[in-house]
Amino acid sequence: MSFMSNFAEKHPKAAQWIREGGLFVLFSYVVTFIKYLLLTFLPALFVNIVGDVEWTWPGIQVEVLGVPLTLAIIGNSLADGGLAFTLANFTTIFLGECINFPLQRNVTFRSHGPVIPQILCHLAGTIGVMLVMNLFTCIWNPVTAALGVPDAVRNIATTIVTGGVAMIIIFAIDKTIFAPGFMNKDYRPEEAAAKAE
Repeated sequence: MSFMSNFAEKHPKAAQWIREGGLFVLFSYVVTFIKYLLLTFLPALFVNIVGDVEWTWPGIQVEVLGVPLTLAIIGNSLADGGLAFTLANFTTIFLGECINFPLQRNVTFRSHGPVIPQILCHLAGTIGVMLVMNLFTCIWNPVTAALGVPDAVRNIATTIVTGGVAMIIIFAIDKTIFAPGFMNKDYRPEEAAAKAE
Protein backbone atom coordinates (compact mmCIF):
# COMPACT_ATOMS: atom_id res chain seq x y z
CA MET A 1 0.00 0.00 0.00
CA SER A 2 2.82 2.43 0.75
CA PHE A 3 4.16 1.96 -2.79
CA MET A 4 0.80 2.98 -4.27
CA SER A 5 0.45 5.90 -1.87
CA ASN A 6 3.94 7.13 -2.73
CA PHE A 7 3.27 6.66 -6.44
CA ALA A 8 -0.03 8.55 -6.17
CA GLU A 9 1.67 11.43 -4.35
CA LYS A 10 4.46 11.69 -6.91
CA HIS A 11 2.33 11.01 -10.00
CA PRO A 12 -1.29 11.96 -9.22
CA LYS A 13 -2.42 12.11 -12.85
CA ALA A 14 -0.91 8.70 -13.69
CA ALA A 15 -2.37 7.19 -10.49
CA GLN A 16 -5.81 8.54 -11.38
CA TRP A 17 -5.58 7.06 -14.91
CA ILE A 18 -4.43 3.69 -13.53
CA ARG A 19 -7.24 3.63 -10.96
CA GLU A 20 -9.95 4.72 -13.37
CA GLY A 21 -8.65 2.60 -16.23
CA GLY A 22 -8.30 -0.47 -14.03
CA LEU A 23 -11.77 -0.18 -12.53
CA PHE A 24 -13.28 0.63 -15.92
CA VAL A 25 -11.75 -2.49 -17.49
CA LEU A 26 -12.68 -4.67 -14.51
CA PHE A 27 -16.32 -3.57 -14.49
CA SER A 28 -16.54 -3.71 -18.29
CA TYR A 29 -15.29 -7.28 -18.44
CA VAL A 30 -17.62 -8.40 -15.64
CA VAL A 31 -20.52 -6.87 -17.59
CA THR A 32 -19.21 -8.41 -20.83
CA PHE A 33 -19.18 -11.84 -19.14
CA ILE A 34 -22.77 -11.32 -18.00
CA LYS A 35 -23.73 -10.36 -21.57
CA TYR A 36 -22.02 -13.49 -22.89
CA LEU A 37 -23.97 -15.66 -20.45
CA LEU A 38 -27.23 -14.01 -21.50
CA LEU A 39 -26.41 -14.55 -25.18
CA THR A 40 -26.12 -18.29 -24.61
CA PHE A 41 -29.89 -18.65 -24.00
CA LEU A 42 -31.67 -15.42 -24.99
CA PRO A 43 -31.60 -16.01 -28.78
CA ALA A 44 -33.47 -19.33 -28.33
CA LEU A 45 -35.96 -17.62 -26.04
CA PHE A 46 -36.65 -14.91 -28.61
CA VAL A 47 -36.96 -17.48 -31.42
CA ASN A 48 -39.86 -18.96 -29.46
CA ILE A 49 -41.44 -15.50 -29.29
CA VAL A 50 -40.82 -14.02 -32.77
CA GLY A 51 -39.90 -17.12 -34.80
CA ASP A 52 -37.24 -17.34 -37.49
CA VAL A 53 -37.55 -13.90 -39.06
CA GLU A 54 -34.87 -11.91 -40.88
CA TRP A 55 -34.63 -8.26 -39.90
CA THR A 56 -31.88 -6.05 -41.33
CA TRP A 57 -31.25 -2.49 -42.36
CA PRO A 58 -30.04 -1.56 -44.93
CA GLY A 59 -29.77 -5.25 -45.85
CA ILE A 60 -27.26 -4.96 -48.70
CA GLN A 61 -26.17 -8.30 -50.18
CA VAL A 62 -22.38 -8.58 -50.63
CA GLU A 63 -19.68 -11.23 -50.77
CA VAL A 64 -16.61 -11.24 -48.51
CA LEU A 65 -13.86 -13.85 -49.03
CA GLY A 66 -16.30 -15.78 -51.18
CA VAL A 67 -18.94 -15.82 -48.43
CA PRO A 68 -22.30 -14.23 -49.27
CA LEU A 69 -23.63 -12.05 -46.47
CA THR A 70 -26.05 -9.26 -45.69
CA LEU A 71 -24.59 -5.94 -44.53
CA ALA A 72 -26.67 -4.51 -41.73
CA ILE A 73 -26.16 -1.63 -39.35
CA ILE A 74 -29.28 -2.75 -37.50
CA GLY A 75 -30.48 -6.35 -37.35
CA ASN A 76 -29.18 -9.70 -38.49
CA SER A 77 -29.73 -11.98 -41.45
CA LEU A 78 -31.59 -15.21 -40.77
CA ALA A 79 -28.30 -17.12 -41.06
CA ASP A 80 -26.89 -14.93 -38.27
CA GLY A 81 -29.86 -15.35 -35.95
CA GLY A 82 -32.34 -12.92 -37.48
CA LEU A 83 -34.67 -10.84 -35.36
CA ALA A 84 -34.33 -13.22 -32.41
CA PHE A 85 -30.56 -12.68 -32.15
CA THR A 86 -31.00 -8.93 -32.68
CA LEU A 87 -33.50 -8.70 -29.83
CA ALA A 88 -31.27 -10.86 -27.62
CA ASN A 89 -28.28 -8.65 -28.40
CA PHE A 90 -30.20 -5.43 -27.70
CA THR A 91 -31.49 -6.92 -24.45
CA THR A 92 -28.01 -7.89 -23.26
CA ILE A 93 -26.62 -4.46 -24.14
CA PHE A 94 -29.44 -2.69 -22.30
CA LEU A 95 -29.19 -4.89 -19.19
CA GLY A 96 -25.40 -4.67 -19.25
CA GLU A 97 -25.46 -0.87 -19.35
CA CYS A 98 -27.99 -0.78 -16.50
CA ILE A 99 -25.23 -2.42 -14.44
CA ASN A 100 -22.23 -0.73 -16.07
CA PHE A 101 -23.36 2.92 -16.04
CA PRO A 102 -23.90 3.29 -12.27
CA LEU A 103 -20.69 1.38 -11.50
CA GLN A 104 -18.63 3.60 -13.80
CA ARG A 105 -20.33 6.81 -12.69
CA ASN A 106 -20.32 6.20 -8.94
CA VAL A 107 -17.30 3.97 -8.33
CA THR A 108 -14.82 4.44 -11.18
CA PHE A 109 -15.19 8.18 -11.82
CA ARG A 110 -16.90 9.21 -8.56
CA SER A 111 -19.05 11.65 -10.48
CA HIS A 112 -21.57 13.99 -8.89
CA GLY A 113 -22.51 15.64 -12.18
CA PRO A 114 -25.96 15.94 -13.76
CA VAL A 115 -27.18 12.34 -14.11
CA ILE A 116 -29.76 12.84 -16.91
CA PRO A 117 -27.32 14.50 -19.37
CA GLN A 118 -24.73 11.87 -18.44
CA ILE A 119 -27.20 9.05 -19.11
CA LEU A 120 -28.18 10.59 -22.46
CA CYS A 121 -24.56 11.05 -23.57
CA HIS A 122 -23.64 7.55 -22.43
CA LEU A 123 -26.71 6.16 -24.21
CA ALA A 124 -25.84 7.99 -27.45
CA GLY A 125 -22.30 6.62 -27.30
CA THR A 126 -23.54 3.11 -26.56
CA ILE A 127 -25.99 3.21 -29.48
CA GLY A 128 -23.27 4.49 -31.84
CA VAL A 129 -20.89 1.74 -30.77
CA MET A 130 -23.67 -0.86 -31.02
CA LEU A 131 -24.44 0.10 -34.63
CA VAL A 132 -20.78 -0.10 -35.68
CA MET A 133 -20.32 -3.40 -33.84
CA ASN A 134 -23.45 -4.81 -35.50
CA LEU A 135 -21.95 -4.01 -38.91
CA PHE A 136 -18.75 -5.78 -37.82
CA THR A 137 -20.58 -8.91 -36.60
CA CYS A 138 -22.72 -9.19 -39.73
CA ILE A 139 -19.43 -9.66 -41.60
CA TRP A 140 -17.50 -11.56 -38.92
CA ASN A 141 -20.11 -14.21 -38.10
CA PRO A 142 -20.75 -15.55 -41.63
CA VAL A 143 -17.07 -15.49 -42.59
CA THR A 144 -15.91 -17.31 -39.44
CA ALA A 145 -18.81 -19.77 -39.71
CA ALA A 146 -17.78 -20.53 -43.30
CA LEU A 147 -14.22 -21.10 -42.07
CA GLY A 148 -15.55 -23.72 -39.62
CA VAL A 149 -15.03 -21.79 -36.38
CA PRO A 150 -17.27 -23.41 -33.70
CA ASP A 151 -20.17 -21.29 -32.43
CA ALA A 152 -18.87 -21.11 -28.86
CA VAL A 153 -15.43 -19.91 -29.99
CA ARG A 154 -16.98 -17.41 -32.40
CA ASN A 155 -19.25 -16.04 -29.65
CA ILE A 156 -16.35 -15.63 -27.24
CA ALA A 157 -14.20 -13.91 -29.89
CA THR A 158 -17.08 -11.66 -30.93
CA THR A 159 -17.77 -10.66 -27.34
CA ILE A 160 -14.10 -9.91 -26.61
CA VAL A 161 -13.47 -7.95 -29.84
CA THR A 162 -16.67 -5.94 -29.78
CA GLY A 163 -16.40 -5.45 -26.02
CA GLY A 164 -12.78 -4.30 -26.32
CA VAL A 165 -13.51 -1.73 -29.01
CA ALA A 166 -16.60 -0.57 -27.17
CA MET A 167 -14.58 -0.20 -23.96
CA ILE A 168 -12.08 2.17 -25.57
CA ILE A 169 -14.77 4.37 -27.08
CA ILE A 170 -17.03 4.36 -24.03
CA PHE A 171 -14.05 5.06 -21.73
CA ALA A 172 -13.32 8.23 -23.72
CA ILE A 173 -16.98 9.26 -23.50
CA ASP A 174 -17.23 8.46 -19.78
CA LYS A 175 -13.98 10.27 -19.00
CA THR A 176 -15.58 13.36 -20.55
CA ILE A 177 -19.12 13.16 -19.18
CA PHE A 178 -18.08 12.19 -15.65
CA ALA A 179 -15.45 14.92 -15.37
CA PRO A 180 -16.00 17.66 -12.78
CA GLY A 181 -17.92 20.58 -14.24
CA PHE A 182 -19.54 18.62 -17.08
CA MET A 183 -22.52 20.56 -18.54
CA ASN A 184 -21.44 23.89 -17.04
CA LYS A 185 -21.62 26.50 -19.78
CA ASP A 186 -17.90 27.30 -19.44
CA TYR A 187 -16.94 23.58 -19.22
CA ARG A 188 -13.75 22.58 -21.02
CA PRO A 189 -12.77 18.89 -20.83
CA GLU A 190 -9.03 19.61 -20.78
CA GLU A 191 -9.39 22.00 -17.84
CA ALA A 192 -11.62 19.55 -15.97
CA ALA A 193 -9.00 16.83 -16.45
CA ALA A 194 -6.28 19.12 -15.09
CA LYS A 195 -8.41 19.97 -12.02
CA ALA A 196 -9.09 16.30 -11.36
CA GLU A 197 -5.37 15.74 -10.85
